[in-house]
Amino acid sequence: MPRASELKRGVAVEYNGKLLLVKHVDVHSPSARGAATLYKTRFAEIGSGSKVEHSFKGDDMLTSIDLNRRDVSFSYIDGDDYIFMDNSDYSQHAFKLADIEDEMLFINEDTQGLVVLEVDERAIGIELPQSVEMTIVETDPSIKGASASSRTKPARFATGLTIQVPEYISSDERVKINTSDRKFMGRAD
Repeated sequence: MPRASELKRGVAVEYNGKLLLVKHVDVHSPSARGAATLYKTRFAEIGSGSKVEHSFKGDDMLTSIDLNRRDVSFSYIDGDDYIFMDNSDYSQHAFKLADIEDEMLFINEDTQGLVVLEVDERAIGIELPQSVEMTIVETDPSIKGASASSRTKPARFATGLTIQVPEYISSDERVKINTSDRKFMGRAD
C-alpha cells in the first residue's frame, strides 16, 4: 500500500472503488508551519478513461494494483488507433489518441524503451522511458558565442512538443529530453 507521497506517473491504484492510473502529480508545500504537504493528483479511470482529480495528504494510504509491464515498440497509425507491437510475442496493442495524447508528444518511429501497462491482460496505458532523444524541427537561429546561461528559447519537434532550450542549440540538432518534467537535458550523443 503506497502512501500518497510515493505516487508517481504510471502507478495504478484503487480509490473509492475505482481503478485509477496516475497521469500527473503536483506537489504543493504550504509555507505555514504544521500544514501538511498536498499531492494534487490527476488520474485516468481504467476502463472508461475518464479523468479524475483528487488531493491527498502525504501520509494518506492508497491500495496499489499489480500491473503487468511489457516492452513494446511504436508500430503504425490506423485511423484513430495507435498500434504498438509487443517486442517478445509480436502481439499488437491499440490505443485511441485521446488515451495517450500526452505520451505521443514524446514518441516517434525510433523511440526506444516504451512499456505497455496491462491489468488482467488488458492494455491500459503507455509508460515512457525517463528520457528520449528527438530532433528539433524549428527554433530561432543559434547565437554564436552564446554561453550555457539560463537564457532559453522555444524549440518545436515533429510530434508537436515544444520545450525551452538554451540559445546555442539550433534546428536539426538531436537533443535529450526528460519526459516527466518536459525539460531539456542536453545534446544527444
